[in-house]
Amino acid sequence: MSDLFEENERLNTMTRRRFLKLGALSTASLSVPGAAWAGLRAPSAPARGLAFYNTHTGESLKTMYWERGRYISGALGEINHILRDFRVNEVRPIEPALLDVLHAIAGKLDTREPFHIISGYRSPATNAMLAAHSEGVARHSLHQFGKAADIRVPDRELKTLHRVAIALRGGGVGYYPRSDFVHVDIGRVRYW
Repeated sequence: MSDLFEENERLNTMTRRRFLKLGALSTASLSVPGAAWAGLRAPSAPARGLAFYNTHTGESLKTMYWERGRYISGALGEINHILRDFRVNEVRPIEPALLDVLHAIAGKLDTREPFHIISGYRSPATNAMLAAHSEGVARHSLHQFGKAADIRVPDRELKTLHRVAIALRGGGVGYYPRSDFVHVDIGRVRYW
């Protein structure tokens, strides 16, 4: 009888452990920024486009980057180019999840104006140079991985852009009113 009781307890413990593990995994998936955007990737979701104006190069781009359940390779290449490190003319792939966050921001702002790009991708050399001259530049910035952009939208107040970016909880959001931009990234959710 004792053996049966011990076996029953062992099975109950495994069940409780399995239940707790599944609960932890479910909770963790909600805290991952990319998980918040998973619903946007459904094949039946409407096509998504973005418009950019690079404040340093004067280049503009308006493109559909996602439709019929997939990202459009050519459009991603164009976006990578306009968000390149203009200082060294280096291109790196921009994470599509960042584009989804920007698309959501544009939708919440209800604007057709392009995002003014102050900084997209930054090479490690550019990032080190900027970090040496400014306390506001992280040494391990997500800009170096194509996971961050410094933006403004000409027909919306910067504080409105800031509030919308925070409300989306898509990653980090920094507010730089003296430099006239908002930083958005797809790292962990945090604000400064």
